[in-house]
Amino acid sequence: MRFTDFGFKKIPLQEKAKKVQDLFGRVASSYDLMNDLMSLGVHRLWKQTFIHRLPLKENQIILDVAGGTGDIAIGIQKAYPHLDLDVMVCDLTLPMIEEGRNNAVDKGILHNLHWCNGNAESLPIPDQSIDIYTIVFGLRNVADKEKALLEAFRVLKPNGYFFCLEFNRPILPILSKAYDTYSFNVLPLLGKYVAKDQDAYQYLVESIRQFPDQQTLINKMDAAGFTKTAFENWWGGIAALHWGRN
Repeated sequence: MRFTDFGFKKIPLQEKAKKVQDLFGRVASSYDLMNDLMSLGVHRLWKQTFIHRLPLKENQIILDVAGGTGDIAIGIQKAYPHLDLDVMVCDLTLPMIEEGRNNAVDKGILHNLHWCNGNAESLPIPDQSIDIYTIVFGLRNVADKEKALLEAFRVLKPNGYFFCLEFNRPILPILSKAYDTYSFNVLPLLGKYVAKDQDAYQYLVESIRQFPDQQTLINKMDAAGFTKTAFENWWGGIAALHWGRN
């Protein structure tokens, strides 16, 4: 039997998707507010920077996996309405998709935005049909990351782009210590009092620590077949942008 991490716990690999689904289903309605509180709004700056780093061209098809409440997909359509892009959000959790659809309607984004329920490890997407694959703060929640990377490679067109933004390892010891103190002492309490779910946010803190470091993720991308892989640390490595090509 294969095992994977669920925070600091080890669980059978096949159980993680259901646990992640349950967790995000519980916090979907407060997810955006919690992100704002936890990051002091910085996650919005990171996401906007991420969107503007994408090599977008007219009539491309973009797949945003673990797209949650639609921040990336909606942001792309708001920033580039002239490019006539098709953006699909694929998420494991139906309540998150419902939040995303509601957000899109509230912001007036009604066209060229599609939603599907699916697992990053077995995407309901045809081979070689996607120009750009994005996943933002979602890969750490996937049970089998190697399988998810293979799926990303499968659905991308030849020379298509893979972009991943994820929390990672601060490169300065003093920053790492301050980050740990804040994460383990403040974030679960915010989860307890705002989202009414301390366990969910304890998991999220722990999941960041379990995620592969920057170079290890590059190695996994290389093993999946990606070329021209690279990464860039943001905010001293608190987050890192990884990219590669099919």
